[in-house]
Amino acid sequence: MTQNAQDTALVPPPRPGLVAPPRPEASETTRQPDTRPSVGRLIGVDLARGLAVFGMYAAHVGPDPSEGGATGFLMELAHGRASALFAFLAGFSIVLITGRRTPRTGRAGRQAVAKVVIRAVTLLVLGTALTLTDTPVEVILAFYGLYFLLVLPLYRLGARPLAVIAVSSALILPQVLYVVQQALNPGGGDGGGPGGIWAWPADADGIVSLLFTGGYPALAWIPFVVAGMAVARLDLASTVVRTRLAITGVSLAVLGYGGSFLALHLVPGVASALRASGRGEGGSVMSAWWSDTAGYPTGTTPAWLLAASPHSETTLSVVANTGVAIAVLAACLAVTDTFPRLRRLAAPVVAVGTMSLTAYVFHIVAIHALGIEELPGSPPHVLLGFLVAVTVFATLWSRYFARGPLEWLLGRATRIAERVR
Repeated sequence: MTQNAQDTALVPPPRPGLVAPPRPEASETTRQPDTRPSVGRLIGVDLARGLAVFGMYAAHVGPDPSEGGATGFLMELAHGRASALFAFLAGFSIVLITGRRTPRTGRAGRQAVAKVVIRAVTLLVLGTALTLTDTPVEVILAFYGLYFLLVLPLYRLGARPLAVIAVSSALILPQVLYVVQQALNPGGGDGGGPGGIWAWPADADGIVSLLFTGGYPALAWIPFVVAGMAVARLDLASTVVRTRLAITGVSLAVLGYGGSFLALHLVPGVASALRASGRGEGGSVMSAWWSDTAGYPTGTTPAWLLAASPHSETTLSVVANTGVAIAVLAACLAVTDTFPRLRRLAAPVVAVGTMSLTAYVFHIVAIHALGIEELPGSPPHVLLGFLVAVTVFATLWSRYFARGPLEWLLGRATRIAERVR
């Protein structure tokens, strides 16, 4: 397998007479002909990214999970786990830009770093602009941009050291985050915290919010990105590697969720501390081992550190959600590589995955335009309308254009990096 084939790991095969929809992160690499082996694995990551987009749609414009039943269960599966998968796949984007199996060096390496920085700054600005529209969505893009900057110094590391850093940060950073949050806002109330330039802009996410107090604080979400970088370094053409990934993902999910379940039920005083924290209006606090229906941590008790609910930002949560992300990716790689018919059926979802930035911004703009103010809680037909609209658009667009609209603009913006010497 050539280096070019490895670096185009997200590029779907070209179709006769049509422009193939490559991943924007790999646009600078050479496309491979239709005859290259294991085409399925090249689009598996885009399938995972498309599922992440769908999951975020479900979390934002789907029914409220607290309604229960099969629909509520499916919606709860999307909450937090979709955004974790999104962050995990950010690691893939960084590695694709900087060189997947062999990091770029010299001038090519400096240009790749510049491209990542430009993308990061663009996402910070775009995410801030979307947040200022005052939709009820916790926009992830500004956080996403900061993740790019924070992990960029690691881009030359191999899979093993990246995995060690991911594990270490998952074990340490959530506890550090809890301590910092307590220092910034003792007692977990709604006030306090630094102001001024640290909280600028006032109606969006300032540096303190991006790092510590926002919806996706970097201190707890960086492990997802580093884990994605580690996986991107692996030989995903290998069936053995994919099998090990699947086993690892399932094992981490069981460890995280199972460990939290046991802690909530067996550790003395944990259940009573959670109940005393004032949460549980939408569901029992004992569901916090996997669900957000009991509410988000209040910060009033360290007992929340034993929860694994997707937005609890705990070690167990990070471990469990990383496991889910790895398992989903492994499944997508297996499906697209082994089952050609399923790959064809999944093509519309893959198309969404190739233009995930456009798809994400689309749903934020649509929520604002439609005046949707309560999220989640929309009826199922609203979610269905969003999913159909973005899927039809992505499928039709990818037939005639190599990139999504915003991906094309982002690619143009990064061309300035070619001037780096």
